[in-house]
Amino acid sequence: MNVDIFEDERIDDLQFKGLKIIQNINGFCFGIDAVLLANFCKIKKNAEVIDLGTGTGIIPILLSGKSNAKRITGVEIQDEVVDMARRSVSLNDLEEKIEIVKCDIKCVQDSFEKNRYDVVVSNPPYMHSNGLINENDKKAISRHEVLCNLEDVIRGAAYLLKPNGRFFMINRPLRLVDMICYGRQYNLEPKFIRFVHSKANKAPKLVLMEYVKNAKPESKILEPLYVYGEDNKYTKEILDIYSNVSVAE
Repeated sequence: MNVDIFEDERIDDLQFKGLKIIQNINGFCFGIDAVLLANFCKIKKNAEVIDLGTGTGIIPILLSGKSNAKRITGVEIQDEVVDMARRSVSLNDLEEKIEIVKCDIKCVQDSFEKNRYDVVVSNPPYMHSNGLINENDKKAISRHEVLCNLEDVIRGAAYLLKPNGRFFMINRPLRLVDMICYGRQYNLEPKFIRFVHSKANKAPKLVLMEYVKNAKPESKILEPLYVYGEDNKYTKEILDIYSNVSVAE
């Protein structure tokens, strides 16, 4: 399908089932964290999925190829980014499967039905706002808690999820305590935790977490995920993640 591509934009081939995405060369572009999160998700056939803070729509687009979800909704607050994500959806002819909605994560109750979704996904801003962030800076909004914070994301996920629904998130290990405490505050039990390391002898850089709504207290630490081997090349697991591996159940 023909879509508008502006002067400061490019089309990136995701090297996966022919999927592509539009990105602004001066804005925030997706990284390995989005790919790892999409792979970490467990999505049953015909599930209703919602991605909070979808940005350019990378996670819904990846999940459309990696799962048999019935419908995937991406929630984003920035007008320009919403438009870009919608054009990426059209570029891939995915309008029947993916919807991009402009909405403030802090106000999901005004736009979405409570207890509707089987799966919530989020790759939220990792860093605290330091009070000096430009609220019109798209990169800053993607990286720092300018327009929403971690508690807003977890509270929104709890509102949207069905009982026993799953919430998948990626963040920095420095937010681990917040991730667990806010989760339990809103009846989202951290069930599976996996740390992501650049190499085997390095401290973790990222943490993946799977929550289950209204579940009994019990958490499992999964084996660590290493991005690079001793040869400084991607490990086999990372290469497998980038290949056509389904995450459907």
